[in-house]
Amino acid sequence: MEHDVPTGRYVAFEGIEGAGKSTVADRVAGVLEDRGHRVVRVREPGGTAVGEHIREILLGGDHHLLPMTEAVLFAAARAQLVSETVQPALETGAWVLSDRSAYSSLAYQAGGRGLDTAQIRTLNDIAIGGTWPDRVILLRTEPTTGLARQSVGDRIGDERLAFHEAVAAAFDRFAALEPDRFSVIDASLPLDTVVSHTVQALRIGR
Repeated sequence: MEHDVPTGRYVAFEGIEGAGKSTVADRVAGVLEDRGHRVVRVREPGGTAVGEHIREILLGGDHHLLPMTEAVLFAAARAQLVSETVQPALETGAWVLSDRSAYSSLAYQAGGRGLDTAQIRTLNDIAIGGTWPDRVILLRTEPTTGLARQSVGDRIGDERLAFHEAVAAAFDRFAALEPDRFSVIDASLPLDTVVSHTVQALRIGR
């Protein structure tokens, strides 16, 4: 895959478990569509036939995965999604709203699992051909609050609190390092306020 030119329309919603990524992305998609924009919603891992099979391995069951195995599987699912869905959608002029992105691997597999950040960034850069999100909406919430919001856990969501605290800290570091790409939204605010702040951050026009 060739490196894509930023469009401003590839938006990732990031944050720890229970931050409200899917809910906020759904609401923002509705705002975009009401204003005449075409929207493609995707989730990671998953979003393709191959990706959904990988998702089952990554999140389901109680099998043990080495941290690097986990990282490579996430990158593989991401490669399939970007090639099959994200890049074609961007080429048609649509907005792409993604529930998670390569930044999740930087936060979870590097920040949470302790893998080398530079290696995980390179792995994902190769997998997605340089197609990183143009904008990242980081929905910030306390790990204890986010975990309490989970209705159904999974293999990663059920990790110990210290793991999720490390992930949250990693997201904060990346937001500080890339302020032009990240918009940090307080996810503890009422949903309508969170959506309003997100729409303002994305400068969504008619």
